[in-house]
Amino acid sequence: MTVLETKNLKKYYGQEESLVKALDGVNLKVEQGEFVSIVGTSGSGKSTLLHMLGGLDYPTQGSVVVDGKDISRLKEDALAIFRRRKIGFVFQNYNLVPVLNVYENIVFPVQLDGNEVDTSYVDKIIKTLGIESKVNALPSQLSGGQQQRVAIARALAAKPAIILADEPTGNLDSRSSQDVLGLLKVTAKKFEQTIVMITHNEEIAQMADRIVRIEDGRIVTGGDRA
Repeated sequence: MTVLETKNLKKYYGQEESLVKALDGVNLKVEQGEFVSIVGTSGSGKSTLLHMLGGLDYPTQGSVVVDGKDISRLKEDALAIFRRRKIGFVFQNYNLVPVLNVYENIVFPVQLDGNEVDTSYVDKIIKTLGIESKVNALPSQLSGGQQQRVAIARALAAKPAIILADEPTGNLDSRSSQDVLGLLKVTAKKFEQTIVMITHNEEIAQMADRIVRIEDGRIVTGGDRA
């Protein structure tokens, strides 16, 4: 089943001589349970693409369909609700709430949506990620690798249709990067999650099922599942 699909996705900034084609006709398909990494140099359009996939910005042209819904046509309020329910984010800077402990951070998006927390599911995620002993700790008491595990748990807790990871190992040393990415992959498989990860790190990208390369706003390899 296709969870994510973009068709002729374009994002332009500026006009005429100063026109920048950040995305210039991107066609991408991601199937349920896939782990896809999108790689490209700085300025290639990969971050813009992630923003479009996550409904954080609107395209100039084309469509983004997530879990059967064209999010490029949704109004801002409806998009915010859809994003919260259907898209899990893992950012480079973790984006944890400093005054909440680990457990509170993990269940925060679910509670924000007014839903009941599936405690047994959340407990399984916490155990899989090896952060059981840290549930009462504040983010400031954790290492970078531990904070990123919490961010992964938070993304999984809402049972989203897809998880978008933006340079998730950007602030970690190489050993922590491998650990976190390994856990992300294992956890996603265990809980049947679909992941799209943006990275400039070739070694990290290799851990995905498929690598999509983007240059000058266009996909050059890996746009379709082989």
